[in-house]
Amino acid sequence: MSGITLVNQVKASKFWNGLLQPVANAFVEASGYRKLGMRYDDVLREETDIIREAINRLPPNETYERLYRMKVACQYSLSHTIATKETALKPEDDIRYLTPIIDQVAIEFAEKEDFNNLKSFTK
Repeated sequence: MSGITLVNQVKASKFWNGLLQPVANAFVEASGYRKLGMRYDDVLREETDIIREAINRLPPNETYERLYRMKVACQYSLSHTIATKETALKPEDDIRYLTPIIDQVAIEFAEKEDFNNLKSFTK
């Protein structure tokens, strides 16, 4: 799974990183999930088997914190407000807690799929 990807090349290039980083920051700011107190991994779609399995593998305390952030975001949405500047999620606090597990589960699912599609050759 590791190899040369566009993301890795953009991060390695000083020119492209300097050009695209402000655009990425503006996009994250416009999405508004931090204003509701949520992290990036909280807004991932849960419809895929890989993400559902990754959520099931979360430790209990992380699952509780995830659900709490979602409930707080729903409360903000229902009251038509956003978090104050002090309580909104800061960029340095927006850490990826689910993405490493998603990557691991994706590798396991791909390996399982490859194993299930093996063809036996008999002479």
